[in-house]
Amino acid sequence: MADTTSDQISGFITGRFPQAGITAAEDIFSLGYINSLFAMELVMFLEKTFAITIPNNELHIDNFRTVTAMTGLVGRLNPVAAVR
Repeated sequence: MADTTSDQISGFITGRFPQAGITAAEDIFSLGYINSLFAMELVMFLEKTFAITIPNNELHIDNFRTVTAMTGLVGRLNPVAAVR
């Protein structure tokens, strides 16, 4: 069975920061793992992996603070990807 959206997002983050050990609800910005470069990589990862385009009005920090928030964003922009 394929990884869920949440699993894929968590895997991307922990692939870059293996020491992170984050949960889906933890604020990755407040934990200090995110800088502006990684934030852009995260946006590109979400767009490519889930076949979405994140519009400018969705590019605010609250959509990217947690794995749960990013999973919700993907679900709003591509409901088919959210059920994978």
